Amino acid sequence: MVELVENGVYLLRGKLIIEDADQLGVDKVNDMLRREDLQPIAEAEITKEVARNNTITSRIMEAHNTSKDKRNLKLKFDALASHDITFVGIIQTAIASGLNEFPVPYVLTNCHNSLCAVGGTINEDDHAFGLSAAKKYGGIYVPAHLAVIHQYMRETMAGCGKMILGSDSHTRYGALGTMAIGEGGPELVKQLLNHTYNAPRPEVVGIYLEGQPVNGVGPQDVALAIIRAVFKDGFVKNKVMEFVGPGVNNLSVDFRNGIDVMTTETTCLSSIWQTDEKVAEYFAIHRRGKDYSKLEPGAVCYYDSMVKVDLNRIVPMIALPFHPRNVYSISELNRNAVDILREVEIEGKRQLENPNVNFNLTDKLVNGRLMVDQGIVVGCSGGTFENLTAVAKIVDGKSIGNGDFSLSAYPASQPVFAELMRNGSIEKMISAGTIIKTSFCGPCFGAGDTPANNALSIRHATRNFPNREGSKPGNGQIASVALMDARSIAATAIHGGLLTPATEIDYEETPVSYKFDKQSYDNRVYQGFGEAKAEDKLKYGPGIANWPEIRPLPENLLIKLASVIHDPVTTTDELIPSGETSSYRSNPFKLAEFTLSRKDPEYVGRAKAVQQLEIERQKRVKNGELHGLIDTFRAIFSGDQLNAEELLELIKNTGLGSVIYAAKPGDGSAREQAASCQKVLGGDANIAIEYATKRYRSNVINWGMIPFTMNREEVNKLKVDDYIFIPNIRLSIVNGTDRIKAYVLNEQGKTDLELKLENLSKDDRDIILAGCLINYYAEN
Repeated sequence: MVELVENGVYLLRGKLIIEDADQLGVDKVNDMLRREDLQPIAEAEITKEVARNNTITSRIMEAHNTSKDKRNLKLKFDALASHDITFVGIIQTAIASGLNEFPVPYVLTNCHNSLCAVGGTINEDDHAFGLSAAKKYGGIYVPAHLAVIHQYMRETMAGCGKMILGSDSHTRYGALGTMAIGEGGPELVKQLLNHTYNAPRPEVVGIYLEGQPVNGVGPQDVALAIIRAVFKDGFVKNKVMEFVGPGVNNLSVDFRNGIDVMTTETTCLSSIWQTDEKVAEYFAIHRRGKDYSKLEPGAVCYYDSMVKVDLNRIVPMIALPFHPRNVYSISELNRNAVDILREVEIEGKRQLENPNVNFNLTDKLVNGRLMVDQGIVVGCSGGTFENLTAVAKIVDGKSIGNGDFSLSAYPASQPVFAELMRNGSIEKMISAGTIIKTSFCGPCFGAGDTPANNALSIRHATRNFPNREGSKPGNGQIASVALMDARSIAATAIHGGLLTPATEIDYEETPVSYKFDKQSYDNRVYQGFGEAKAEDKLKYGPGIANWPEIRPLPENLLIKLASVIHDPVTTTDELIPSGETSSYRSNPFKLAEFTLSRKDPEYVGRAKAVQQLEIERQKRVKNGELHGLIDTFRAIFSGDQLNAEELLELIKNTGLGSVIYAAKPGDGSAREQAASCQKVLGGDANIAIEYATKRYRSNVINWGMIPFTMNREEVNKLKVDDYIFIPNIRLSIVNGTDRIKAYVLNEQGKTDLELKLENLSKDDRDIILAGCLINYYAEN
C-alpha cells in the first residue's frame, strides 16, 4: 500500500525508478541511463546535483530565491493569506514595524471566527478591522461564510509555478502547481515589509503514485495511509513532498486537493504535484486558464528519498483519537475493535493526564462494532464539491435516522454550495437528514458542532488532537474525533452511526461536472490590491489590543522552569488551546491567560510570578534602587556565596523570565500565539530535545525566545520551579556559539547544564537579541 525508500532515488522520465542511487554511484547510474536509452537527454554525464535541480520543487524555489546561495534560500512569495484569528495580530505587528502598503496580494478571509460571539467577545469587530485594513493597505477581504481560506485560495489565487505563504498550517495548494507554506504570523510580517522567508534548501521526497483508487476510497483514505507510514520517524519532516508518477493522472483535481491539504499532518514543509490536462481544465473552469502551465520533473530527476503509494491497495481508513497518525483500516478496526480501542483508551488517558474525565471508547461497541455519535464533512479537506456529491449519492433516498447519530455538511465555499444546489446534491442530503451549514472552519478547531460528553465524532476534517473538537476537560467533559473520508462517513450515516467503510455499500461514484459561478465573490469580496487608501482609518473594537513592550535580550538570563512536559509530542493546541480561545486572538493579554491551560493549568501563575519579579528588577535598575533585590538574588544563588557587590552586578545585568521544557513541542497549527503567549507572560526560551516543526521554532525565534535544545540524558536535571542561570547569553548569541554553558539552581545547589543553539542564522540571532521581530524592525 505505502512503501518507504530511505535512500536517494533517480526517477527517469517520470516512471522508471533507480533505487539505492547513493550506493550505486554516479557511474553506475549513467550506465543504467545508457542501457535505458536515456543518455541523449543530457550532453554530459548526469550528476546527482544536476538531477536534484530537475525536481519541480527546485525549479519553483529557484525562481523565488533572492539569494545567490542555493543552499540557504531567501524566498519572496507571490501572495499571502490569513484568516480572522491571525490577521489582526499580523497587521498590528506589521504596522508597529513600519508597514505602509501590502506589497503583494494579501487575502484576509473570515472563516474561523465566523460565529461572532464565541467566548464572550464580538468577533465582528475583528472582521471590521480586517476590512478597514484591506482598504487602507490594499488587501483582499473575504467576508464571513463566503469561503474557507484554502478553498478561496484554490479557486482564485493559486497558479502553476507560484508560491503562497499563509498563516494557517494547512496552507497547501500543491495539487494546483503552487508551492504553499503555512507559517506563524511573523513570517508573513516579513513579506509585508518586503523582507524574505529564510530557510535552508529543503530535501525533496518523491511521492510516487501508481494505480487507481477503488470505488469507495476517497482522498482522506490515501492521505491517512501516507501519514501513518511517514509520521513516526519524521520521514518527511521539514521536507517538500513532490507527487509524481502515473497514478497522479488517475486522480481528479478535487481528489488531489484532498490528499494535498493533509500533507501538513506529516510535518513536511510544503508539497507540489506534477500537473496535467485535468489541472488545466480546473483553471479553465475557474476562468483562470492563464494560470496553468505544465509542471513535471526533468527527464532524469533525483529525490533524497521516496514514498511509493499503490493506490489500488488503499482501503478506507480511520485515524483514531488523538492524532492523525493513529491510523487503522476500518475493516481492521471492525475485526479487532475491542483490542484496538482498549489500546487507544490507555494511550488517550495517558495523553490527557486528567483524572476528572473518563475517556472511554469500548463502551461504544455494539455487538463488536463501533457505534459513533456524529458525522461532520467540513472545511478545506472535507467540504469540496466532489466529496459532498459523493455524500449526496450515498445518502440519496435513505435516512440517517432519528437516534443519537447526526450528520452535518459544510460546503467549502459559496460557489461550491451554489453548484451543489443546482445539481440537486443539497436536496438529497437534506432529505436524508443531513444538516447543511455555511463555509466555516469551526469543527476543525472546536468552535462548531462540539459533541456531547463522551461522544465520538467521525470527521472529514484536518485534525483530531485532544479537545480540538471543543470539549471542556476542565469541566469534566470529554469528547473525541476520528478522521475518516466523507464516503465512509456517509456509509456510516445510512447505518445509523454503525462504523461502515464505503467499500461495503452498493454505490458507484461517477464524475459529476462542475460549473464555477463567481457571482457571489464579485458581489461581496473587496478587491483592493494595488489601491491602498492611506488616508483611511483602521476600525478598532474594544477586544483588540496592541502587543506589549518587550525588552531586548539582557547580558545574562535567569529563567525559571514554569512547566516541564515529558510527552513524546506537544501540540500547539496544548500550548495554546484552539476553540475556546479563538475570540481572544486579537487581545494578547486575555489570550495569554489560556496558555497551557489544558496541559499545565499552573503554568500561567508561575510565569506571571517571575514576570513580576523582572518588572520590579527593571524598575529598580532604572531608579538605581538595586539593593532591594539583594535578598531575592542571594536566595536564588544561595550555593555561590556571592558578596553584595557581585549580587548587585547580577541584578543589573541579568534578566529574569520563564521557560518551558517539552520534549518535542510544536506539532500542529502554525498559530504564532503558541509562542507569543509565552512571551506576553515573560517567556525567554523554550528547551526541547527537538522541535516538531520548523514553523513553531520560527515562531519561538520571531517572538524573541531562544530555541534551546539539549541531550535527552540531561532532562532529569529539569524540575518545575528550578532556575536556570545562563551567563553571557547575549555575547554567546552575538558570537554564534552553539554550545551554551548553563547552571540549574535549586535548593540542592548548582548543577552544570549544557544547552544547544544550533542552526541559527544571522537574522535569527539579531531578532533574539532585539527581543522580538517588532523590536528588530523598529531598530532597523
